[in-house]
Amino acid sequence: MGRLPQGSRRLGRAEARWQATGAYGCIREKNALSAFKREFAICYLLFAILDMKTPELPPFDYTPKPYTGPSAEEVLALRKQFLSPALFLYYQKPMMIVEGKGQYVFDEKGRRYLDGIAGIATVSVGHCHPEVVAAANRQNETLHHATTIYLHPNIAEYARDLAAKMPGDLKVCYFVNSGSEANDLAILMARAFTGNYDLIALRNAYHGGNASGMALTAHRTWKFNVPHSFGVHHAIAPYPYRGPYGADYPEAGKAYADDVLNLIDYATPGRVAGFIAESIQGVGGTVTFPDGYLQHVYKHVRVAGGVCIADEVQTGFGRTGETYWGFESQGVIPDIVTMAKGIGNGVPLAAVVTTAQIAKSLADRIHFNTFGGNPVVCAQGRAVLQVIDREKLQQNALQVGNHLIRGFNELGKKHDLIGEVRGKGLMLGIELVKDRATKEPAKEECARVHEITRDLGLLVGKGGLYGNTLRIKPPLCITKADADFMIEVLDAALTTA
Repeated sequence: MGRLPQGSRRLGRAEARWQATGAYGCIREKNALSAFKREFAICYLLFAILDMKTPELPPFDYTPKPYTGPSAEEVLALRKQFLSPALFLYYQKPMMIVEGKGQYVFDEKGRRYLDGIAGIATVSVGHCHPEVVAAANRQNETLHHATTIYLHPNIAEYARDLAAKMPGDLKVCYFVNSGSEANDLAILMARAFTGNYDLIALRNAYHGGNASGMALTAHRTWKFNVPHSFGVHHAIAPYPYRGPYGADYPEAGKAYADDVLNLIDYATPGRVAGFIAESIQGVGGTVTFPDGYLQHVYKHVRVAGGVCIADEVQTGFGRTGETYWGFESQGVIPDIVTMAKGIGNGVPLAAVVTTAQIAKSLADRIHFNTFGGNPVVCAQGRAVLQVIDREKLQQNALQVGNHLIRGFNELGKKHDLIGEVRGKGLMLGIELVKDRATKEPAKEECARVHEITRDLGLLVGKGGLYGNTLRIKPPLCITKADADFMIEVLDAALTTA
């Protein structure tokens, strides 16, 4: 961000004034400031030049605890020495989060940020929700661990409560530790139940980082150059903004679903084990499917002997606002549902829910997960269900999400960088493009917006194959005042990027 973008007329007019202040040379002078401080200083200087008010977080009656641990620099050094170099960090100067409360997080210096990404759609009811913390603490004081070879009330009661949230015959629960594990188990179920091997997934999908998850995933950035994807076929992503059938194409859902039928006919023996899809593609940039898509796909797959799997790892538990589960907005009932992330508000908890008939397919062999259904995480997961209902967080996701969508669309009228606003509830995406006609991905501009929002007190994510989509997935307890702050910050960031 060291130089104002030439493509912005307003900023172009301001550039001469900016350099005339003499601050440009001072800020850019070699070794005068670190790269991060330079970015931060330029950002605030631009606000002064453009007579823009720095966005202010809504009031919040909470004081974070004093932090006395190692500095961010020390932690970064330890991480570089002892953790895998494959782990990536956000931001030019990595930030350290040491405390969270509600929809906010705090760095080691006590600065507050609005958490607009919720640990990648993981913190559902808010950081350190008192009821969730209390439930986990009570169980921690009694028994940390007991596997499923023994009876324990937590796993049984939690399974009952979770099954009550599911439509149709989806009433049998298996508990694991992550979304990747859940999807791996779902694939095993599909193959064991149907006796078929081939699977159909979608391009632009993400289903995990283990071997089977990588096979289902269709992003080169997440796939290692090792043998994988045996028996997995990827259909065209139902991505109206970039796909062959746009939002105005008649029966776009059916047109995209026809590619699944084409795969069954030409790439498989005509019989498949199943089809898996995220209800909204998350890592792929918050891609929502055209109406009717899953209805047509499910019909094709079931005729071919397969089962239908809904990956609700990011969309579940009321996040989409309209419905409790993302697949419900498509008017379908899957045969298997996988869930993780928001299920436990941040603990290693995930689940696979299926029908009694499909569940029997695993009874021919021993299936066991050491930590699946741990008493502590089940207590926390059950508390999350209760808080979502009691505090009406699904309704809040719908109302605040619609407010954000309206605000983002207004920003689209002002900023040509915005190519499309999409999503449902509090699972939203803003795809940035250099040119609305060519839809060239604005990767660099998105990276700058991402940095500036952090400087202004807002944390958001990035997604899409080209890293040009802002991902907005805050805790479900976010308020309208928080949403207004988010809109104001994005407006400022898009103006200065």
